[in-house]
Amino acid sequence: MLRDFAAIDFETANQELSSVCSVGIVIVRNGIITDRFYSLIQPEPNYYCYGNSNIHGLTAKDTDNEKVFSEVWKQVEPLIEGLPLVAHNKGFDESCLKAVFRTYRMDYPDYRFYCTLAESRRQLKHLPNHQLHTVSADCGYMLTDHHHALADAEACAEIALQLL
Repeated sequence: MLRDFAAIDFETANQELSSVCSVGIVIVRNGIITDRFYSLIQPEPNYYCYGNSNIHGLTAKDTDNEKVFSEVWKQVEPLIEGLPLVAHNKGFDESCLKAVFRTYRMDYPDYRFYCTLAESRRQLKHLPNHQLHTVSADCGYMLTDHHHALADAEACAEIALQLL
């Protein structure tokens, strides 16, 4: 059973995977949430698509004066050091992380990722879908602010504690 990990969620400003505009991270140690981290990020490229903003509610007005990813990640690195990462749809979040590392010419440390979406599809076949809010509700966690990166990371952490 996975007892130590960092659940992570990104929101993006546009269709470019490198355009992360917020990150939420929930640290779990010994099966208990011990820390939370949230930050807005000035995206790269720095423009917003209506569809993305409509989903998460963020616009350029929210992030124009925020730090860029490379600066935010300096705060994140010590929090997640030595921990595997968990995401609900790791394909998206891991791709975002790799894309933004490339954009800022940072060396990617080859993080180990686990996926609660894949695991929910494997274990929770009775569900009508495996969207984050559906799976978290089935696991007894009510996701109240869906598409806020920290709220989504916390829901992912709760799911991981039950399924991974």
